[in-house]
Amino acid sequence: MKLVFRCPRCQNSVVTRTAALPDSVRCAHCDWSRGVPENSAARTQPVQCLVCGCGDLWRQKDFPQRLGLFLVILGTVFSTIAWYHHRPLTAIGILLGLALADLVLFAFMKDMLVCYRCRAQHRDAQTDDQHPRFSLELAERYRQEQLRVRPKSW
Repeated sequence: MKLVFRCPRCQNSVVTRTAALPDSVRCAHCDWSRGVPENSAARTQPVQCLVCGCGDLWRQKDFPQRLGLFLVILGTVFSTIAWYHHRPLTAIGILLGLALADLVLFAFMKDMLVCYRCRAQHRDAQTDDQHPRFSLELAERYRQEQLRVRPKSW
């Protein structure tokens, strides 16, 4: 499993790799560490976030979002150029080709688990239907919680 998170103490990005679920999560930059709860350590997939202990995790495809956005912009630009040159079949072909590429990537990309509270990414973990896809309602609840807890700097 690969765990990517921001250390709660020093705020540095930390990447850890282990063969299975680790016994504890540590920061390489400071002395921060957190033990993995017993109910998570006995399983092959995390039940809760290994960094903050939050029980709300969502599944998402392990694909770089910036690359996906770049492909959408590229397809939009090329199809617009084709429409400008009065080539509607070419423009539609470009859009259909990108839709097909998206479908293939969606079918073959692995899932990763992401924590709503700390945004820690649990990659290469076994996932099943226990963890749902992204919920905007839950994300907004955790965002509002962070706004209430964070001290005001003005």
